[in-house]
Amino acid sequence: MNHVVVLLEAAEWDLFDIHQYIEQHDSPESADRLLDDLERCLAGLDTLPERGHYPPELERVGIHLYREIHFKPYRIIYAIEGDRVVVYGVLDGRRDMQTILQRRVLRSR
Repeated sequence: MNHVVVLLEAAEWDLFDIHQYIEQHDSPESADRLLDDLERCLAGLDTLPERGHYPPELERVGIHLYREIHFKPYRIIYAIEGDRVVVYGVLDGRRDMQTILQRRVLRSR
């Protein structure tokens, strides 16, 4: 079964922010290449979204609705909702993930 991958506005902004940061601190080419790689990773969720695991920060507080896959150092946070994969965020795993994930989950529900 193929799923439709849907990015919430927050996830789209994450991609934009990542691109802008890399463009400013490295090069436009590096930013474009990273964005292409992240978009391929997101598109791959259409066939096997179950391959992701539960984010440990959410699992510790009893939340098992979300999964994640990694594109180091980025973490793609999503939920499987019927035939859709809803992407809640593309986050830098070097940040305070506990706080970020709890804010995103509480705000989006």
